[in-house]
Amino acid sequence: MGRFSHRAHGALLILCVAPAVAVAADPLAITWEKNTLTISGAHLSGGEITVNYLEAYCRSGSTDADWVKHTVVGHTTKLVEASEDKTLVRLEDAVNDGLRVRHEIRSTPDEVRFEITAHNPTDRRSEAHWAQPCIRLAKFTGADQQGYLAKSFVFLDGQLARMPTRDWATQARYTPGQVWCPAHVDRNDVNPRPLSPLVTSNGLIGCFSADDKQVFGTAFDPYQELFQGVIVCLHSDFRLGGLEAGETKLIKGRIYIAPNVEQLLSRYRADFPHHGRQPPR
Repeated sequence: MGRFSHRAHGALLILCVAPAVAVAADPLAITWEKNTLTISGAHLSGGEITVNYLEAYCRSGSTDADWVKHTVVGHTTKLVEASEDKTLVRLEDAVNDGLRVRHEIRSTPDEVRFEITAHNPTDRRSEAHWAQPCIRLAKFTGADQQGYLAKSFVFLDGQLARMPTRDWATQARYTPGQVWCPAHVDRNDVNPRPLSPLVTSNGLIGCFSADDKQVFGTAFDPYQELFQGVIVCLHSDFRLGGLEAGETKLIKGRIYIAPNVEQLLSRYRADFPHHGRQPPR
């Protein structure tokens, strides 16, 4: 509410209302410990989002393969830097095949930004084709495994499509869940959960908060798949493609917190202007 003053003008009392001044929210706090990136803020629905960062680096040929025996390429993560104001985290991954990956993660009041540099210092091609940031959304959605599905969405035919979408797949090596493979990725190289026959209009996946007053969205570039998981999680899993000896690749990602879908899409399109227009594989 704005402050007001008054003054007499004959018999008339005139109220001079000073406009309320909007107070900017503090940046989201980000911390990392034991492979968990925690995003928190008083203005964030549910107060907290956690990310298994990273859940796994993965081999190709994964769509119908044993997750443990074939797909996962082991790795360890080291915390390099964490700022006192909790707006910056730097990590470094040592992947078991020799790949080295550096992560710079920064926060604003309504966004977490990922700048990732993957480098293969070895004399052979890396086995890692993609990697999984597993974003846990139980507190944000206020829902369990069954309830959060109806709050989650992708984009089909240019329109927001709530889950479960049409043509919902149910058969796979492991169930339940749903994977959307983009046109530029081999359908043999994604998560071994039910694979949708549909190709999404873009690389954005998201959900609504418990009170429907905030919208979460995430995207990475390049990306391997979009994935609705089995522990109240959503994924935009980033693509590595098997770096050649000596090769370096840059990847960027975003977690958005927006007041509505229109603003979410506007920010996403500004950050990832070519998504939805990927070249054929």
